[in-house]
Amino acid sequence: MTLTNEERKQVVTHRLQRAKETLQEAKIMAETEYWHGAVNRLYYACYYVASALLIKHEHIVRTHSGVINLLGLHFVSKGLISEEKGSFYGRLFTLRQSGDYNDWVEINPETVKLMMAPAEEFITSLEKLILS
Repeated sequence: MTLTNEERKQVVTHRLQRAKETLQEAKIMAETEYWHGAVNRLYYACYYVASALLIKHEHIVRTHSGVINLLGLHFVSKGLISEEKGSFYGRLFTLRQSGDYNDWVEINPETVKLMMAPAEEFITSLEKLILS
């Protein structure tokens, strides 16, 4: 599916807004000690901003792994996103997958607290790339 420039701008704006809203959901879930839900929302907040950046640059991806791969290929490998942020996003994806689909994975408060600030930084840095 090919988007017009106007459609692409609308999708990017929408996903950026969803990233910010979903980050707030993650904070609420952490405050109320829903640790699995908090990790899920942190991941999706980062996913929305990452997919917005890719869409802005006309990279259409159909899978979550595809977002990780194209982000690495087009932004991390070129130094536009730090390797640390790229690795963080990959770890967050793995943690979210484990938390959502593995019955025996226990996500603890420390893990969520350690992920919160890097997720906010990830969103802020990608937003700057989107708006530049």
